Amino acid sequence: MEGNCFNQRVLLLTLLLAIAIAASLVEGQGTRVGFYSSACPRVESIVRSTVQSHFRSDPTVAPGLLRMHFHDCFVQGCDGSILIDGSNTEKTAPPNLLLRGYDVIDDAKTQLEAACPGVVSCADILAIAARDSVVLTGGASWAVPTGRRDGRVSQASDTANLPAFNDSVDVQKQKFAAKGLNTQDLVTLVGGHTIGTTACQFFRYRLYNFSTASGNGADPSINAAFVSQLQALCPQNGDGSRRVGLDTGSVNRFDNSFFANLRDGKGILESDQKLWADVSTRSVVQRFLGIRGLLGLTFNAEFGRSMVKMSNIQVKTGTAGEIRKVCSKIN
Repeated sequence: MEGNCFNQRVLLLTLLLAIAIAASLVEGQGTRVGFYSSACPRVESIVRSTVQSHFRSDPTVAPGLLRMHFHDCFVQGCDGSILIDGSNTEKTAPPNLLLRGYDVIDDAKTQLEAACPGVVSCADILAIAARDSVVLTGGASWAVPTGRRDGRVSQASDTANLPAFNDSVDVQKQKFAAKGLNTQDLVTLVGGHTIGTTACQFFRYRLYNFSTASGNGADPSINAAFVSQLQALCPQNGDGSRRVGLDTGSVNRFDNSFFANLRDGKGILESDQKLWADVSTRSVVQRFLGIRGLLGLTFNAEFGRSMVKMSNIQVKTGTAGEIRKVCSKIN
């Protein structure tokens, strides 16, 4: 009897040890919260203070950094390849031409190189800065797993798989699914449009002579009372670079009013408004709005979860990639 108990204890200890070793191996191959706790313990406070400093003088850096992280992760994975300068790099591609916030990342990197030379990747700085941008605009925080390394490849031609302003819901689903993100992740992450602006050139076609136009020449999915407001902001032959808030009435506040605008036919981008037209995505929007009869979702909590999931797309860890000394160029 005692021999059996001893054998069972040995077996249990062996099993627990195997699980612990397996867990450590998995953690070592990926990102984890607190990756820099020993090598650069001030990384998050340095990035946070840098983002705060730039945000105070230019609040548009918050949505800019959030978009930049998204665009980085969808091309070559979350490896900071969006930051690299040069002809035909990712930042020169049409979808990325209006991104902003590069100076924030460069500033944080300079400070981190002084504090912890050669330790913190540009990809991780961008992931942390995106989180801090959400917090600064009123959103909830989340723990950012770190340990990414920087990529050495950045090509404009690789940006074709970025979600576009006129994508159908099916195309959006395909692009997100290709990155391991589901329909709820899609709606949640598009909800990041609760802060920031877009240019008239990306939605003005919806206001005049739309292919399935209503009586006023506009996309019939736009609230009729809202059309004239948008036309005043973006005249047919006006300045295509003029900026318009993506979340009418709450452009600088991270909240769920973006989803209320979709329900009310006030989505600015065609791809955004289509989330209300499609049954599968509308149900997620309704859950964020707390529609009776549906299990509710808390936008802040779900956004953090989906951001962590997105920020682990095709990450380079271990000996892959490099730790750039300057974020805008490979070593």
